Amino acid sequence: MKLHFPEPFKHRHPPVESINKLFDAQLTISQRAADWVATMMGSWKFIITQSIFLGVWALLNVAAWILHWDPYPFILMNLMLSLQAAYAAPIIMMSQNRQAARDHLEAHNDYVVNKKAEEEIRQILKHNAAQNQALVAIYEKLVNVEAALAVVSPKPPEPIKPTKLK
Repeated sequence: MKLHFPEPFKHRHPPVESINKLFDAQLTISQRAADWVATMMGSWKFIITQSIFLGVWALLNVAAWILHWDPYPFILMNLMLSLQAAYAAPIIMMSQNRQAARDHLEAHNDYVVNKKAEEEIRQILKHNAAQNQALVAIYEKLVNVEAALAVVSPKPPEPIKPTKLK
């Protein structure tokens, strides 16, 4: 019986590329700026810095001895915060939309990688099945050889005794 093994697996696909590198390479300056603004405004550093700034603003205007540039109820401060919110919200949404597009590309890339892995696993299982058949054939030949030896020499040979080195 001749043993048969499948042909070695040949990769018929390009190597997997990093979606992050590809996506980052095509970002424009304004898109990078939007991501930076969203990252900064969504950090504890920004929240703490802005809280300190607003607290100092209010304290200086309430306790000012000479100049009240924005007296209570702090209309100028409210105007500045409204402007900040009016510009920050669309910038953050642009960044989120871009992140959603990146997530979509990553999901598609995961699908492609999973298909490639499935094909390779199928080939590995096929090769393992061929190895199992080969092992069965080798085992059967070994049993036949042992049976033939038993006919020729009914008594099993004496085991070799270990020798002691001096």
